Amino acid sequence: MILTVFAACSSSGREGVEEEQFAKYWYQGKAEINVFDLQQSRYGEVRPGKAVMIFVTEDFSRTKQVKMDNPQDRPSDAQKVMKLNMTREFVTGVYPYQTMLSVFTPVYEEVPSPKLTASVTEWCGQSFTQLNYKSGKYNAKLFSYFEEEGDTEVKINGLPEEELFNLIRLNPDLVPMGNRALIPSLIFQRFAHIPLKAEQATISKKSLGSNQSEIEVMYSQLGRKVTISYQDFFPYEILEFTETWTKANGQQEVTKAVRRQMQLMDYWNKNEKVFEPLRKDLGL
Repeated sequence: MILTVFAACSSSGREGVEEEQFAKYWYQGKAEINVFDLQQSRYGEVRPGKAVMIFVTEDFSRTKQVKMDNPQDRPSDAQKVMKLNMTREFVTGVYPYQTMLSVFTPVYEEVPSPKLTASVTEWCGQSFTQLNYKSGKYNAKLFSYFEEEGDTEVKINGLPEEELFNLIRLNPDLVPMGNRALIPSLIFQRFAHIPLKAEQATISKKSLGSNQSEIEVMYSQLGRKVTISYQDFFPYEILEFTETWTKANGQQEVTKAVRRQMQLMDYWNKNEKVFEPLRKDLGL
């Protein structure tokens, strides 16, 4: 992986993103690696595992909606984004699950995340979802090994739930409060096998004390609640998140992730065997 790091040429844009402070932390040529102890609810039981959140800034193509190889060649096409890559790994009985989510959120422009992708792989098969924001809506494509879901393409008007992680990292004040049309977590949507569409949700925030706050997302009709706790000061590190799903039969599934380790690292430059002990330092 090659990371291009350029300071933004303008301090204008999203209110609440203070350029000098932001650049000093996020433009130093490193990614922030957060490792969480995961308790993932699946098939009616809680499974221990690991979740990893990797936050990093990069230059993103407005037209192609992909990471740019040489942004200096097409500066008008480049936009700085906060990228979240998030993985979950856990085991169900004899076979493993791996999930990966990617969210690309503009740092300086007050526009929706241009792209999200999510994948779920396990021994039964795999599924992949991609959302691209175009013409005021998300063009969503879902590829699944399940016959009933098959290959699907729909247009959705709503804010992706998983964009909230990036908005918190930019500035929690950017998270919209109140009633919103949200696209539920793409990972949850795969696990629950529900239609890929926007749902009505209520977003609120409260202080937890000790310089910590919490964002709560409540989907009353879906029976889903999400809470994200974070440090209430820059760089607004995410400390834990909880997902609670109350099914129609009253059965409740709770997934929780608590952060244990965080390091800033240019991990793409550390792909030789000599660096493998760094995984132990991260708790992996």
